[in-house]
Amino acid sequence: MNTTFNEPKQNTLLENPKIYRKLQINHTRNKQQDHTQLLDEAAAAFKYEDCKDVYWNPEEFSLLYGTPVWEQASQSQKVILNQLYWVAYYSQIISAEIATIFFNQTSAAGLYAQEDFRLVCDMLDLESAQERAHINAFQTVSNQVEAALFGKRIFSYTMRGPFNETMIFADTNTFKRWWKKLQLQTFGLLSSDNTFLACQYFTVRGVRTLNGKLVQHKLSNYYQKHPDQENAPIPANISYYHFMDESFHFNSSTIISHDVIECLKPPTAFEKLVANLGLRGCQKDHYHFSAAINGIFWYDPALYSAIYQVLRSPVFNMSDIEAKEMMRLSFTQESEGLHRSYQTHTEAMESYKVYLDKLNYVWQSNKQMSLMASNSIPKYLETQKKAFSSSFDESSFPGSTWECLQSGSATSIIGGRAS
Repeated sequence: MNTTFNEPKQNTLLENPKIYRKLQINHTRNKQQDHTQLLDEAAAAFKYEDCKDVYWNPEEFSLLYGTPVWEQASQSQKVILNQLYWVAYYSQIISAEIATIFFNQTSAAGLYAQEDFRLVCDMLDLESAQERAHINAFQTVSNQVEAALFGKRIFSYTMRGPFNETMIFADTNTFKRWWKKLQLQTFGLLSSDNTFLACQYFTVRGVRTLNGKLVQHKLSNYYQKHPDQENAPIPANISYYHFMDESFHFNSSTIISHDVIECLKPPTAFEKLVANLGLRGCQKDHYHFSAAINGIFWYDPALYSAIYQVLRSPVFNMSDIEAKEMMRLSFTQESEGLHRSYQTHTEAMESYKVYLDKLNYVWQSNKQMSLMASNSIPKYLETQKKAFSSSFDESSFPGSTWECLQSGSATSIIGGRAS
């Protein structure tokens, strides 16, 4: 049998030793410092009763921090709001990591046809295994906390597939969810048989991870700076272990999207279009910022129901009217919490611009994050006032309370007193 090697020559990673070495170092160090076992041990050892009375994050990373809800909360309530930030934040991370596991694999499939790309695929296999350990740890803690505090899920959820809306609390509806699912399925199919799109997925992953790096570094510091690390609350340990793994994942995204992609043929017009639509979608996902939770770009009107349940629970024991009044004050007026979230939104946007700056195929509207940049605090407040009015109409309030809320002149009636 004759064997011919006259096929068109493909560029290989081994012909680019600097890039190959970058991948090799990142993969080797990630294997050496893999935190999977520590995460599994932490999840197995977690008992909410053991750490229910202490903070798990820096104080400013608490649910509704810097809003009227936080300002009137007792110390024990502030501790729970701090823990609920952890639950809410990592519930969002679970959603993102489920999608990451899937798209790691479709992207690896898109690289199979390339010579010497095994190292990239092995790196992605390790990362997917780590993501499963992360998800298990986050779920274990969140399930115990919400069962103890509320007896039901508020921020957490049962496991979901990779084609669900990634943002848990998004500005969406049935049609938008269907359209988003179709887009994700289509991209998975395209990227599994297109090397450029397989690599370009990591541009999107890198952008999405940048905001996580900004926030998770601060969350991990709570463990790193804890005066007694051996007795630090287990969720703080998990935050640290997760951040350490994700640091290598971010390196992977950067090497693949900025270096490996240079080993490929220039993208076609169609490939450029698909790539930029993906980045545009990221801008849409990150357009909003939340007064309730700094660092996650949730659409707050979609969050109203969850916050209402928290305020009505035994943790706060507010009446229906008290809960709605506190929500009005927290969501429709400026606060320290709102300004902190907007600052994080701005910092994330600026880091995205730097990340995309040298990628020639990226549209200027994506490089400048023009959609994301168009949001502002005045726009946020206008959205909340309209959404609050439509969510809680006159029938929700007895007597003259509705007129007070609508006029913006209502004083807080928490505890039956003005404030």
